[in-house]
Parts: sequence; structure tokens; C-alpha cells
Amino acid sequence: MRSFIRILSAERLKLSRSFIWLLVGISPLVALPVGALADIRQDGEPVSWQVLLNVMSMMHALLFLPVLTGLFAALICRAEHSDGGWKMLLSLPVTRTAVYVAKFTIIMALLACVQLVFFIALLSIGLYRGAEGAVPWPLLISSLLGGWFACLPLAALQLGVSQGWSSFGAPLALNVSLTLPNILVVNSATYGPYYPWAQPLLAMSPFGGESFGAFVLPAQTLMLVVSVSLIVFLGGGLLYFQRKAV
Repeated sequence: MRSFIRILSAERLKLSRSFIWLLVGISPLVALPVGALADIRQDGEPVSWQVLLNVMSMMHALLFLPVLTGLFAALICRAEHSDGGWKMLLSLPVTRTAVYVAKFTIIMALLACVQLVFFIALLSIGLYRGAEGAVPWPLLISSLLGGWFACLPLAALQLGVSQGWSSFGAPLALNVSLTLPNILVVNSATYGPYYPWAQPLLAMSPFGGESFGAFVLPAQTLMLVVSVSLIVFLGGGLLYFQRKAV
């Protein structure tokens, strides 16, 4: 436990000296004008929170969240890939499990910050546009938490790729190339729920149970798929890291 806390503190210190925190606000900043300018009023009726959430989360969860997840994982491992960083780190009195879990925890924290900033952006636009009724806290919180949790299998997968691949650009290129098909994959009820890059959008959608594409999948089933994927990817990545020669 002590080694985990030491590694976590060291990772936090490294991040405080990097530009990675600037990336946290990129997606929410893009979602702000989308929510502010989108023509989503119907017959002069006030904007609904549900529709506003759907509009603002579309680009956010479809493209930005998966890309940011891979970017965070690559940046977390970047320093260790330079000048024998892995050897220096693992020569310290820490376990490989503590190192790996600490890096994954940092990625989880960064993604939570992204979702928190997006939440603030959503509330701001809702109040600005006079969204109808009281703020639906359960809907918004479940959507934001669901999107965050759905990113974790992808984070585990990307961390495994980034720590095993010394190139910084290659994991990012792979992640982006697998994110772009989301536009098509989410329309497939067969493949969408099992595609890690599409799961954040499915989890954040306020229209669960709709009869099109992967959105027809019940939320409980989606969370089960996400949970199993998380265990498989995190366990596989950790096993590879423990056996990896550095």
C-alpha cells in the first residue's frame, strides 16, 4: 500500500509539471458552442435537459472521450520510455503491480476531471438557454458517471498498449484509427455494445432503450459488458507488465 501511495504521489508530481491538465477542458469547451448554438427547440417549446445532454454528449463521448483516454495513457507512460525510465522506476522499492495500478488510477482521475468539467459546461448551457423544468440531477449524474465508467476498459486497454509500445505516436494513431469507426459502429446493435470505443457514448445517452442501433441495449447489460471488459483488459495488461523484461 505504501509503495502504491508513493508511486501515485510521484505520478501526480510529474503531471503537475506537464501540459496534460490543459487537455481536460478541450472536449467540454467544444461542447459549449454546440449546446449554445444547436437548434433543438421543437414548435417553440423550451429546450429540454434530456435533448441538450444528448446533443452536447454526442461529439464529446463519440470522439473526444476515446481519443483523450488514449492520449492520457500515452502521456502517462511517455517519461518511462525515455532514457531507461522503466528500469529506473522498477529499481526502486516498489512492486510492478503498484506501478501499473497507480498509472491506471491517474488515468481514471483525469477522465473524472473531464467529465466534471463537461458537467459544469452542460449546467451552464442549460441555465443559459432556459432548459425546461428543474435540473434532472439523477439523469445527468448517471449519464456522466456511466460515461466515465465506460471509459475504463478502454483506458486499461490503452495503458497496456502504451506501456508495451515505446513509440508515443503509434498508440495514439492506433487509438484514433479505431475511434473514427464509432460513427458506424454505434448504429450496430450486434457490434456496438462490445466495441470499447463506442461504449462511452452508449453509456452517456439519455435515450436508453431506443429501438435503433446499439442504443437498444439495456443499461444494465451494457454495464455488465463494460465490467467484464475492464477485468479482462486490466488483468491482461497487468500480467504482461509483470512479465515484461525492461
